[in-house]
Amino acid sequence: MSYIKRRLRKPFVNIVPLVDVLTVLLFFFIVTMQFKQFKVLNITMPEIRTAGINQLDEQIVIAIDEIGEKFYNGIPVSIEQLNESLVTASEMKADFSVLIMADEGTELKKITEVMDLCRNNQFNQIRLQSR
Repeated sequence: MSYIKRRLRKPFVNIVPLVDVLTVLLFFFIVTMQFKQFKVLNITMPEIRTAGINQLDEQIVIAIDEIGEKFYNGIPVSIEQLNESLVTASEMKADFSVLIMADEGTELKKITEVMDLCRNNQFNQIRLQSR
């Protein structure tokens, strides 16, 4: 009985298809990702040349448009509803940062009213958004 010698191939993993699949998945997730946007509100921020970047994970966003209407995390609220929301948030966690996005035409009185509400509810990290 004669035996034919065969060369044994060592098993290997081809990486090119793996990279192709991962590239397609990465592209898919980037295209379908939804970013948090506040452009729905018609607010024009005042311009400051020396402003830093306001990006924190746990923050409360309060927007005030030109006529003084207030928005709590993108939802229109009255001053009483805003106070109730801030009371609830302060009971949950006291170290939230508050970001106030006010239109450049908003009266200072409206902004200070919101800042007073924040301070009355123990929020001491209050920041103003600019562009």
